[in-house]
Amino acid sequence: MTALVTVEHLPEALRSVVLNHAEAITAAIQTGQWDLPVLHQATNQQLAMVLACSDFVAKQLTDKPQCLHQLLAEKGVEYVYSEADYQQELAELAARADDEASLALALRQYRQLQMCRIIWRDVTGLADLQQTTAELSWLAEYAIEHSLQWHYAVMCADIGTPLGATSGLAQQLVVIGMGKLGAWELNLSSDIDLIFTYPESGQTEGGRRSISNHDFFIRLGQRLIKTLDELTGDGFVFRVDMRLRPHGQSGALAASFGAMEEYYHSQGREWERYAMVKARVVGGDRAAGKELMDTLRPFIYRRYLDFSAFDSLRDMKALINREVTRRQLAEDVKLGPGGIREVEFIAQAFQLIRGGRERQLQERRLLPVLQALAELSLLPPDVVSELTDGYRFLRNTEHAIQCFADQQTQMLPTDELQRLRIALIMGFADWHSFYHRLSRYREQVSRHFADVIAPAQSDDSDDDLEQGWIALWEGVLDDSSAVQWLAQQGYDDATESWRLISALLNSRRCQMMQKEGRERLNKFLPVLLSEIASANSPSLLLERVLPLVEAVLRRTAYLMLLLENTGAREQLLILCGASPWIADQLARHPVLLDELVNTSTLYAVPEHRKLASELGSELRQQVLRLEWDDLEGHMEALRYFRASHVLRIAANEVTDRMPLMKVSDYLTFLAEVILQHVLELCWRNLVAKHGRPLRLDGTPCDTDFLILGYGKLGGIEMGHGSDLDLVFVHDGDNNASTDGDKPVPGQLFFNRLGQRMIHVLTAATTMGPLYEVDMRLRPSGNSGLLVTSLKALSQYQQNEAWTWEHQALVRARPVAGDNKLAEAFLVMRKKLLCQARDETSLRAEVAGMREKMRKQLLAPGAESGENAYFDLKHAAGGIVDIEFMVQFAVLAWAHQSPALTRYSDNIRILETLAESGLLSAAEVHSLIEAYKAYRTTAHRLALQQLPGRAAADNYVQQREQVSALWSKIIEHRQN
Repeated sequence: MTALVTVEHLPEALRSVVLNHAEAITAAIQTGQWDLPVLHQATNQQLAMVLACSDFVAKQLTDKPQCLHQLLAEKGVEYVYSEADYQQELAELAARADDEASLALALRQYRQLQMCRIIWRDVTGLADLQQTTAELSWLAEYAIEHSLQWHYAVMCADIGTPLGATSGLAQQLVVIGMGKLGAWELNLSSDIDLIFTYPESGQTEGGRRSISNHDFFIRLGQRLIKTLDELTGDGFVFRVDMRLRPHGQSGALAASFGAMEEYYHSQGREWERYAMVKARVVGGDRAAGKELMDTLRPFIYRRYLDFSAFDSLRDMKALINREVTRRQLAEDVKLGPGGIREVEFIAQAFQLIRGGRERQLQERRLLPVLQALAELSLLPPDVVSELTDGYRFLRNTEHAIQCFADQQTQMLPTDELQRLRIALIMGFADWHSFYHRLSRYREQVSRHFADVIAPAQSDDSDDDLEQGWIALWEGVLDDSSAVQWLAQQGYDDATESWRLISALLNSRRCQMMQKEGRERLNKFLPVLLSEIASANSPSLLLERVLPLVEAVLRRTAYLMLLLENTGAREQLLILCGASPWIADQLARHPVLLDELVNTSTLYAVPEHRKLASELGSELRQQVLRLEWDDLEGHMEALRYFRASHVLRIAANEVTDRMPLMKVSDYLTFLAEVILQHVLELCWRNLVAKHGRPLRLDGTPCDTDFLILGYGKLGGIEMGHGSDLDLVFVHDGDNNASTDGDKPVPGQLFFNRLGQRMIHVLTAATTMGPLYEVDMRLRPSGNSGLLVTSLKALSQYQQNEAWTWEHQALVRARPVAGDNKLAEAFLVMRKKLLCQARDETSLRAEVAGMREKMRKQLLAPGAESGENAYFDLKHAAGGIVDIEFMVQFAVLAWAHQSPALTRYSDNIRILETLAESGLLSAAEVHSLIEAYKAYRTTAHRLALQQLPGRAAADNYVQQREQVSALWSKIIEHRQN
């Protein structure tokens, strides 16, 4: 039998890989009773090369052996496809589809065959970069076009044709392709970035029922996305990303032309100008789409020279750099230093600045833009040549990485066999030779990017910087002179400051630094020391900042970030001066320094009513690229998400931009958004393994799980460092087994769900735990089930719970999970809290619990003697007294005033007590003001890393008022 391939021309390490693939393909062909093709020598060698470099193609040929015959047919690997070929073949394919399922299947099979052909041609050099990217873009464009027309016809027949309210004409969707699709530059595993729009509002006519054009086109868009994006057993056609539409993920899926124009001209941001440079119509009503793009042109290309584009592109690059650092993407040929994105930014900077005047720059494709820059003398020809060569090499490397497994990655591999494959595709004998060339191109790109985009280095270098600071840091001054210099410059404890500086200078970590890192440190420290000297309490600020410097000695990119960003350095000193807690967070997690670069983000606080939704939207965007089974990736993303927002909250708090109540709301909503994501993450993981648990009626659960927040989380009073008091509730059948391949009883499933959630929340990663979790408030405490049914929780609360557990229930509320279960819990909670209770017994139990807590938690002598102080939380007249009075009031009086059960936070319960006439307005006002004052001080002390104590003579009036009301309400004494 004739061998399918010969391998003598391949590196020895890859020969067995190729022979194994060839053997599997041969067996598949024979099993399918296909004739084994006889290949010419050149084709034989091409196939061997493809099998050596692409497991994806090998799998396709094994799973579908007829594909090899198709690749060798008339329109096979030797044929150069045109745009018309894709347009015709995809039109014919759509015309043969009888239903949505057959359309989806046909598209996927066509896509897999074409991807095999395109990869074959790319790997073997039959197609150059432009041909490969153009074919991929045509494939995407006409898959969109003909899928759209197919669904449009079906929907018009069903619910009528959408007509314009003004013109009366039939309306069609316009699909705008963004990014690489818009520029005919798709790579082997690109997403397609789309925006859906339509000319006019109106209604459908001629169908079984009329709906608005808006609803029609949203449904049409949803069907189109499903056809292209849904992952089936036959794969997908293209992954679809809709985040570039107006208002992002929170915006409507489709918008009218009028809404598009209004948005971009009144709200469009700089980065959206950048995105629209490559936008073009790729489907639907192309004539109408051209009219829309013409109206948007002034938004994209300004008539004047717009040098603000540099700043906006710098900001975008800074965001990317922070992601590169955080996710360790230095070896990513797209996002890393000297990568594809930097070449794109160079071209687009000139397009945005000069495109309004130079029509040559109103070009979507990158390589023609670079050529235009040389022709217009905007960049020297040699620079354009180096950027062009570097871009081609980087893009071809990107394809070499992606062709192996059809995966969306630009990361250089660490596996030696994978490296050999890439070197082979790129025409090099080994990885070292390839990597040397790649590094040269990246260095060139990075240098040109710095010249064009990166902030210009200050001329105020060593010659202009006071030589005393340089001499001080470099150890030229003796101890006495150093202390004298620091004192002269304003350091209030010069001796201690010099001790700290010299300790860092002489530390082993500093001494062991590499040359480049030490040079960066030597540039940065004199600047830092000089600026600290101008602050209030310089010696204290130095003490807080130096641990951060020490923490980044091995990651000196952060030193450069601070050296080159005056604003970030300024914010560092402001925030560390205001709070040692912030200084400690930055030293523990230097990645948070990225947040200091953009003050508009650092100090931006969403509107209160939008806070939860915007937090949720931001988190979804941050985890969008993560697979649900990537537990570690989600844990890392969640920790950075929380830490960055906590830093923003603290920054706003210490600079008096955010009052206490909003701080607590922000911290509480942040926890809720994280809990909801953790629940979804763990639910998906367990369902993938065991299937869904069942309800009592035998139907599969749709989560049917609820997270209850107690304490500060339940009371919407989270502080910095607050733990989460949680109770888990489910509504499934404890005994019925899950419906998966590895079934487990329902109770076991829900217990594992709870355990996994606690692990995700509390695991000590490099960024520490997300939260500390306390589960002791569940039925029967630590001896009880981790997860309980709502029915069991209700029975426990009704028959077995202690009074202190009913007190805790006052501050309980649903914080994540199933809405129906949440409603059922709130009904149960109200019923329990509204039970009539004997007030005498209740007073005794509440007072007894309060006294027990005071004895356990308040240090002896705290309230008397010369060392006495006011413990804000536990002392008489403090926070806990107010909380216990509120809890008593709900338990004692809710049966006659059920409105007391509406809220779980102390402030609104107190306000309800006044509204109900149970306490006077003056009494409630005094409690609320004292409560706010205590909590504000406690927050501020926490940010100063100080215990929650005030001087004994502080808050005397508030304490007396609270104690008087305690005497009246709990001890039932009338004044």
